[in-house]
Amino acid sequence: MLTPSKTSHQSSLFATNLLLQLDPTDPLLKLAQEIPWHEFDGVFSIHYTEGIGAPSKPIRLMIGLLILKQLEDLNDEAVVPQWKRNLDSQAFCGMKEFQRRLPCHSTELVHFRKRIGAEGVERIFRISVVLHGRAALEDVVVIDTTVQEKK
Repeated sequence: MLTPSKTSHQSSLFATNLLLQLDPTDPLLKLAQEIPWHEFDGVFSIHYTEGIGAPSKPIRLMIGLLILKQLEDLNDEAVVPQWKRNLDSQAFCGMKEFQRRLPCHSTELVHFRKRIGAEGVERIFRISVVLHGRAALEDVVVIDTTVQEKK
């Protein structure tokens, strides 16, 4: 079952909006504003069945983790705890409030890549190429549904 990505930062009575606590000029937060998250939601929502199975992680969260993994040159096991420690990373992935728990288990990134397939992974990293130019192409090669770094 698809859990929708939250697109607005609505004030909470009990918690302060995460974006209000962070530096809006931070490069990661600026990048988050350039990424067409709504397009990813539309394209990848077809890979989920309504009302069947446990609720999914939001698509923006999963894509955000994959992009952070690439930007920080991390593996699946390292990007998940790094996300928990970094408020900018949490905001980048669409969180409205500070999260004390891990966003997911690292194996969920593998399952997400399998779910969206090689074409979906390529779509995510094409955005990176558009935003970062040719330098992004030189460091990463997409093979099947996993990302392998050139040696």
